[in-house]
Formats: sequence, C-alpha cells, structure tokens
Amino acid sequence: MTEEEFWALVTRTDAAQSQESLAKALSQKLSELTNEQLKAFDKIFGQQMRRCYLWPLWGAAYIITGCDSEYAFAEFRCFLISLGKERFEAVISEPDSLAQLAAWPEKDGYAYPFVDEYDLLAGQLYEDRTGEELPFMPSGKATPMGKKFSTKPKALKKQYPQLSARFPF
Repeated sequence: MTEEEFWALVTRTDAAQSQESLAKALSQKLSELTNEQLKAFDKIFGQQMRRCYLWPLWGAAYIITGCDSEYAFAEFRCFLISLGKERFEAVISEPDSLAQLAAWPEKDGYAYPFVDEYDLLAGQLYEDRTGEELPFMPSGKATPMGKKFSTKPKALKKQYPQLSARFPF
C-alpha cells in the first residue's frame, strides 16, 4: 500500500460528509483489500495520527468545539486525515488555515469535526476475518508535540485569528 493509495481510501467526498457516510464508505473500500493491505493501511493511518498529535492542532480543535479530552482529540485527528493529504498537510503546517474550510460536518447546528473510530475500521475488519488483532500502534506519545496552547481568549485570538473569527467564543 502506497501513501497515495492510503489517501485515496480515507479522503472524504466533501467536507460536510456525515461521519456515518464516511465510515461506511471507508469500510466498503477496506473490505476489498487483502489482509496484508489492511495491515499496511493501518500502519500508515497510525503514522498520520502520530504526525498530527500536536498541541497547535489541539488548540484549533479547542477553538472550534471546546475539545478538551484525549479521545475527542483523536476523533478530531481522524477528521483531519479524512480531509485528504493536501488539506491535512496544510493544517499541520498552519492550524489556523482550517478556518478556510468551506463546509463542515454538523451536529445540532454546530461544526462537528470528529470521526469516531475511523482509525479502528481496518483493525476491526482484520480481526473479523482472522480472529487476530493487528499490532497495537499508539496514536501519539505521552503528550502532544510542540508548545501547549493557552486557553486565554486573548492568546487564542492572537494564535488563531482566522479560527477565532469563524468560531467566536
């Protein structure tokens, strides 16, 4: 499995695509892969999850939704991966650029940039097929990389001017 193949599998059809539709589409695509391809896919997914385990990205999630838990941040990172390679790379480089996303998945009328268990689909399918689990790949180190963001409104507005304007707090 190449990274190009990986990104073709995980990228959503549009930014506002529902979590359910996205997970169903990926599950269907993954079901066509061999067990070895599932292992390779899972390895690449884990690598991308670790790459975006960054305090500046968590700060962006905090502005958009008040994201304040490890679990929610993992779901947010799955959302970032689902945006595709180009947007993912841009957001890693400049988290505030996420404000430029034209449409968002929503829940109860609010932006909902989370994809529940997107990172587990390949492992679930592999286990259903083989009765064995894929090797555990942690999605990050003990703490995110980079400098922790400040939750003070003034500091957030300075670090994330575009997101703060789009998602006022």
